[in-house]
Amino acid sequence: MNKRYVEIVNLVKAYPNPVGDPIRVVDGFNLNIAEGEVIGVIGHSGCGKSTVLTMTAGLNEITNGNIVVDGKEIDGPGPDRAVVFQAPCLLPWMTAAQNVMLGVKRVYPHATKRQRKDIVAYYLSLVGLADAMDKRPREMSGGMQQRVGIARAIALKPKMLLLDEPFGRLDSLTRMDLQDVILDILDREKLTTMVITHDVDEAIYMSDRICMMTNGPRARVGQVLDIPFERPRDRKAVLAHDLYYDLRGCLIDFLEKFEKKKHTDQAEEIAAPRSAKEPPISTRGDVSARDATLTNPLTLAVVSPMA
Repeated sequence: MNKRYVEIVNLVKAYPNPVGDPIRVVDGFNLNIAEGEVIGVIGHSGCGKSTVLTMTAGLNEITNGNIVVDGKEIDGPGPDRAVVFQAPCLLPWMTAAQNVMLGVKRVYPHATKRQRKDIVAYYLSLVGLADAMDKRPREMSGGMQQRVGIARAIALKPKMLLLDEPFGRLDSLTRMDLQDVILDILDREKLTTMVITHDVDEAIYMSDRICMMTNGPRARVGQVLDIPFERPRDRKAVLAHDLYYDLRGCLIDFLEKFEKKKHTDQAEEIAAPRSAKEPPISTRGDVSARDATLTNPLTLAVVSPMA
C-alpha cells in the first residue's frame, strides 16, 4: 500500500488582518494518507478542520505548503477530488438523476447518452434511490437529498472523497443508515477518504485513523489515533469490542484537554489585555508534539512532516 498517496506538507492558511499581520488559522499541518484509507479529522469548532478539507478540494487558496494527490500537486478544484458537504447543494429544478448527470457529463465526455444514463442509475441505486431518480429535491427528505449528493460525488470516480460533516443535519437513525451506506461504497470502490466530524463515535466507526487537531488559530495535527477494527465494519461488533471505550476515552481526553486550555487562555487574556506592541497573532493552538502527548494505554502516533 502506498503510504503517501495523499501528502499534506506544512500546510498554512492565513487570512488578512486589518490591524496587523495575517491571522494563521492553520499553521504547519502535516499528514500523509494511504491509498484506500479513511481518515477522520476531529477537533473543536473553529480549529480549521473544514479549512484543511476545502484547501485539499482546491476550493480554498493555500497560503503556504503543498498538497499532493497521487503524485500530482493540486492547483485548484478538479473531478479527482469529490466533496460532499453538510448541505446536499442540489439544483432544485433538476431531478435526482439530472443532478448526478451534471458531473457524469464532465467525467465521461466520450460516453454515449445511454452509457451516461446507466452510470447515473447505477450510482443512485448504490445509495438506495433506484425508485427516486425522477424526484426533485422538494419531493425528497433530507436524508434522500444527501444520498443524491453522495451518488453525485461517487459517480465522478474520484481519487479522493472529501466528506465535510455530511450527516450533521440528519436525525440519528438516518445518520447511522448513511454511515453504513458510505462505508459500503468505500469498501467497494476503495476510495481514499477524509471525513470531517465533531462526533467521536462517528469518527471511530468510520475511520482507519483519526487525526486530532489542536485549537486554532495556528491549528495543526496534535495526534493521530490508529483504529484497529477490520473492514467491512459491523456496528454491533465495533461497539462490543474491548478497545472501543478506550479509543473513545482517548479522543474525549484530547478534546477536553484543549477545551480547558481554551478557557484558561481566554481568562488570561481578559485579565491581562494585549499590549499595543504585542503581535496580533495568537499562539494558543501552537503546541509542541511533547505538550500534545496524552497518557493512554493505546499507542498514539505524533505526526511529523513525513509521517
